[in-house]
Amino acid sequence: MPIVEDAPVYPFASRPMCKIAAKPETTGEYQNDRERIHQSATPDRRRDGCGSLRVADVRNFEDPEYAGNNPREIMEDARSVIVLGVAVPRGSIESLPKGRAEYTNTLMAGTATLRVIAFRLARLIEKEGYKATIVPTEGSEFGYWYADRETLMADMSIKYAAYCAGLGTYGINHLLITDEFGPRVRMTAIVTDAPPLKGPEGPLRPLLNEDCKNCMKCVEACPAAAFTADGEIRRERCAEYMFQALGGGSGAASVSGYARSEGVLRGQ
Repeated sequence: MPIVEDAPVYPFASRPMCKIAAKPETTGEYQNDRERIHQSATPDRRRDGCGSLRVADVRNFEDPEYAGNNPREIMEDARSVIVLGVAVPRGSIESLPKGRAEYTNTLMAGTATLRVIAFRLARLIEKEGYKATIVPTEGSEFGYWYADRETLMADMSIKYAAYCAGLGTYGINHLLITDEFGPRVRMTAIVTDAPPLKGPEGPLRPLLNEDCKNCMKCVEACPAAAFTADGEIRRERCAEYMFQALGGGSGAASVSGYARSEGVLRGQ
C-alpha cells in the first residue's frame, strides 16, 4: 500500500519561510470558540497517544510559490488546517528494507490511532457549530486512490500545513523533520471552517532543515534515485519503484534512506 501523504512544494532555494502565520483574534466569541475547542481536545490527544496538535491558517496555501493543492478545494470556506501527529517507533524503520511487512503494519497502527483522535476532534468541532473533515494519510487504501497515481499529489499537503503550523521543517527528500522525532512521524489533518486554534510557537523557520544543507546521505541512499541535492523530486522514479519494484507496497522507498543514514538527524 503506497504511502503518499502529499506533494512536493517547490525548490528549497526559493523558499525562505512561511509568510502567513495563524493570527487568531483575541476578543469576543471567536476567541472563546478557539479556546474551548483547544482545551477540550488536549486531554483526549494526550490520553490517546497523539504527540502533536498544531494549527495552520488556511491562507498559507495561497502563497504563489506553493505548488500543491489548496484545502479550499476540499472545503470552500475553510479557515484552518489542524495537523495531528504521532511518532513512528524507531525499530520499524531501522529494520528496513527487510522488515517491510513490520514497517507497513506499524504505519497502519499509527494511521488507526490518528483516525480515532481526528474523528473525536472533528465531532467536537462540529458540536461547536463548525464543519470539519479529515484528510487521508494514505495515498491509497482498500483499492481506492486518494492521490493522483501519476503525480503522487494528494488533495492537500499535510507536510506543508505542519511546517506552517510550526511543527517542523523539510528535509532534502521532502519529508517533514520534527524537532523531537526527526522524520519518524505519521500525520493526518482536519480541514475546518473553525478559526485557527493557535499559531506557531516561536518564530517561523526556513523551509529547509539546517541539518540537511551539507549531509546528503538520504540522497545517496534513496534506492530509486528519486531526488537531488537541491531538493528536486523525480516523482516518476519514485512511482516506478513503488508500483513496479516494490509491487505497490509499503512506501519503504520514502524512508529507507533515513533508515540507512545512521542517525544523522535528530530523533533518529
